[in-house]
Amino acid sequence: MASQQADRGRVSGLRRAVDGSAAEWFGLAVRLGLALVWGWAGLAKVADPAEAAQAVRAYEILPESLVKPVGWGLPFLELALALLLLLGLGTRIVAIVSGVLLLVFIAGISSAWARGISIDCGCFGGGGTVDESQTKYLQEILRDSGFLLLAAWLVYRPRTKLSLDAWLAA
Repeated sequence: MASQQADRGRVSGLRRAVDGSAAEWFGLAVRLGLALVWGWAGLAKVADPAEAAQAVRAYEILPESLVKPVGWGLPFLELALALLLLLGLGTRIVAIVSGVLLLVFIAGISSAWARGISIDCGCFGGGGTVDESQTKYLQEILRDSGFLLLAAWLVYRPRTKLSLDAWLAA
């Protein structure tokens, strides 16, 4: 009887360890996936800051005085998010900032769509005015919503394998 309870206790503890471990490995995949997205987006824009500013201008949301600073600064923010996620440093905070930025992107794309402005989002370089037949608003919103779900996972479960956060907490 006592042996059966001990066996159940070991199985239950093992199950918790495996489940927790699986969540941490999944979190690693999520963290690295978001790092790849931010890195790709930042690198695509940092090479041509004037083009990035043009993409921001195309949304017709910000005053002209903010277009250049946002267009020039956004790639560096994206690259910083990528680096921090890659290292697993400040994961929860970085995931929150990622989520807020993704909500801003979704709102901007939705706004352009609602106002009938034909633009390429400029999310991964390029951007600016395009022919109406070339817009991909729904795809862009769904893609960014998927990234938002990944960021939400890291807010909820920031502990991941192979992270500086875990190393510093040990």
